[in-house]
Amino acid sequence: MTAIKHALQRDIFTPNDERLLSIVNVCKAGKKKRNCFLCATVTTERPVQVNVVKVKKSDKGDFYKRQTAWALRDLAVVDAKDAVKESPEFDLHFDKVYKWVASSTVEKNTFISCIWKLNQRYLRKKIDFINVSSQLLEESVPSGENQSVAGGDEEAVDEYQELNAREEQDIEIMMEGCEYAIANAEAFAEKLSRELQVLDGANIQSIMASEKQVNILMKLLDEALKEVDQIELKLSSYEEMLQSVKEQMDQISESNHLIHLSNTNNVKLLSEIEFLVNHMDLAKGHIKALQEGDLTSSRGIEACTNAADALLQCMNVALRPGHDMLHAVKQQQQRFSDLREQFARRLASHLNSVFVQQGHDQSSTLAQHSAELTLPNHHPFHRDLLRYAKLMEWLKNTDYGKYEGLTKNYMDYLSRLYEREIKDFFEVAKIKMTGTTREGKKFGLHGSSGKLTGSTSSLNKLSVQSSGNRRSQSSSLLDMGNMSASDLDVADRTKFDKIFEQVLSELEPLCLAEQDFISKFFKLQQHQSTSGTAMNQVEEVDGVALSRSYTSGVPQTVSSEKDMIRQMMTKIFRCIEPELNNLIALGDKIDSFNSLYMLVKMSHHVWTAQNVDPASFLSTTLGNVLVTVKRNFDKCISNQMKQMDEVKISKKSKVGILPFVAEFEEFAALAESIFKNAERRGDLDKAYIKLIRAVFDSVEKVANESQKTPRDVVMMENFHHIFATLSRLKISCLEAEKKEAKQKYTDHLQSYVIYSLGQPLEKLNHFFEGVEARVAQGIREEEVSYQLAFNKQELRKVIKEYPGKEVKKGLDNLYKKVDKHLCEEENLLQVVWHSMQDEFIRQYKHFEGLIARCYPGSGITMEFTIQDILDYCSSIAQSH
Repeated sequence: MTAIKHALQRDIFTPNDERLLSIVNVCKAGKKKRNCFLCATVTTERPVQVNVVKVKKSDKGDFYKRQTAWALRDLAVVDAKDAVKESPEFDLHFDKVYKWVASSTVEKNTFISCIWKLNQRYLRKKIDFINVSSQLLEESVPSGENQSVAGGDEEAVDEYQELNAREEQDIEIMMEGCEYAIANAEAFAEKLSRELQVLDGANIQSIMASEKQVNILMKLLDEALKEVDQIELKLSSYEEMLQSVKEQMDQISESNHLIHLSNTNNVKLLSEIEFLVNHMDLAKGHIKALQEGDLTSSRGIEACTNAADALLQCMNVALRPGHDMLHAVKQQQQRFSDLREQFARRLASHLNSVFVQQGHDQSSTLAQHSAELTLPNHHPFHRDLLRYAKLMEWLKNTDYGKYEGLTKNYMDYLSRLYEREIKDFFEVAKIKMTGTTREGKKFGLHGSSGKLTGSTSSLNKLSVQSSGNRRSQSSSLLDMGNMSASDLDVADRTKFDKIFEQVLSELEPLCLAEQDFISKFFKLQQHQSTSGTAMNQVEEVDGVALSRSYTSGVPQTVSSEKDMIRQMMTKIFRCIEPELNNLIALGDKIDSFNSLYMLVKMSHHVWTAQNVDPASFLSTTLGNVLVTVKRNFDKCISNQMKQMDEVKISKKSKVGILPFVAEFEEFAALAESIFKNAERRGDLDKAYIKLIRAVFDSVEKVANESQKTPRDVVMMENFHHIFATLSRLKISCLEAEKKEAKQKYTDHLQSYVIYSLGQPLEKLNHFFEGVEARVAQGIREEEVSYQLAFNKQELRKVIKEYPGKEVKKGLDNLYKKVDKHLCEEENLLQVVWHSMQDEFIRQYKHFEGLIARCYPGSGITMEFTIQDILDYCSSIAQSH
């Protein structure tokens, strides 16, 4: 252990100017046995610092390293565990308790004894030694002897001291003078002993010789001790005086603490009082405004608004803990509640009076608009009421019951007012619609009632009859659900379109202005914030694509306020949708073609409203009405198709252009002019497809049933008319039908020409058909002339029956017959005649070719030439 102690002193503590006084080999209790050393050290410099250092052997070598150090003044308790029974365990209480197990009880006791001595000498704060044997602890001695004891302790503690440089030098000189000391240590030791005895003798003699000096020294020491006692007495008196001063200073410090505490409490109390006064004190001017403020003038409204805001701030102040227990605070809160209730009643009563007065004032202006197709302007009323918007917001936040009551009263008063205005407005629209058309009188349409009083049963039973001229066909145009479209002119339809557009144009700003006013006045949020996302979902109702708005992630308050706006608008304008439906029904009764105008106009307004707000009342209402318009439009198309199926033709007159073909032309021309640049072009395209297919089927059906006019003529004329119509209107969705109509027209023209040309040269046709039949049976063409029925004599006989004069006569009869079959409106006579001329020439060339191949070298030719045919056809056409 001594060797380790010397090594630690040299390697660790000497470089740090420390002296190692005691060491103990320990390990931590209850853990893996890893030994280390606890060292008690003091510094060599003043003031002396005493430490307990933990030293651990390095893992990488045999040297030691300093791991942890604690100041002895931080040591509170030394626990030896058992004062009677020997135990190697002990605890040191620093910032926490460190439990150690010494390698031996002796080392533990030596270390604890050293700690006790250091504590007695260097520390004012006494360390508690518990469970320590009294034998280890020295008894306390008087202060006079304390120094000598301490000195003895220091000698005991300082049992090891390093050699200084001079001592090392003297030993080296001595060793050099005694070279044999290395070879014979005993002789060297003996020599040193003899020299030491000589020195001791010399010292004793010197001491004895200086006895007188020693006596003097002793006397001086006695005097010094007396002086020391006097100094100690003075120090004791000084210490007593300082103790008294210390007690007085402690009292002063405690008094200062109480004064500081009192000042702190006063500051806090002042802060609380200032907080309550600043936040819960309502100015007298505000109180007067709330109690007696003028709610009719702008200045009075502004004063009431400021007072209401100040009251709300006072009532909503966040009180600190304990404030609500104060009697003054409770009184002030009750006063605020009474003021709020009083002002809320006064405000609600005043606004109800304003609503009622507005209803009376607005009713007086209705007469001015009775003859005009305009709705009264509510902007002045809205402008006056918006002055109360902030007060409505205050009422909404403070007394929701009265806010709801005002909302209900506003809806009740305004719904009755708007109902009168809108009904009068629609009555004017109906009068203008029925009063400017001949059908209004013809069918008993009275503007005062807006209803049809005439019988419409006869209109639904109009039959379509064919005639030989365009006038009769035009008079039998298909009924489109109620009455003949030919009875209306373009001016009437344009007038209806303008009236309907004006109705929608008047309703749209009225609804938007009222919705905007409701949002601002009642402080309802009609547009969702950025925190939320809106999704527009397209729903199709009866073929009408309607945009419905759905919100995702939108706060519930925003959604509920938007719903409240819709509910208020629905109640206020509950009569708009029924009145629009009645107006649409009237327009459809007047002329079912009006459904085209209404579909376009209504679609445009729905599209505009949905772009502004897909979920608004206007968008929803117009969307619902658009469904009705679309149904009327579909009904119009269905009625046309039904009339086509029920069409009957005359058996005594030629067919010509069928009525429904001409009707389709009129419908398409009108629709193209109406739907130009319209949003709902898709609906018209679907109707076109249905109508054109029905027209095709009905034309074929009528052609098959025709007795007076050949089927090919009916098909040719009507499909030519359809092709011409589609070519002129350039309807993109009917390109395929246009090509089909052209093909059918061409096919039936060719069929009719071939059928008609078989009659003028009937025997010649039959003869050559027989020749072609023999060739088809396998007989060689040059051998056909050897057949009895088709020899050269038979051929010459047939040819002689058709001289030029006879051919011209046959062509003339054919021209007259074609002229009887064809109608004048389509003007296809020359086209058909030219096609017949070409076909006749083709047959002539075909006959000439057969003669040349089947009767070679016979010299047989037709009795007329191609030029003769051209001359015949030209002269016949000119003569007619």
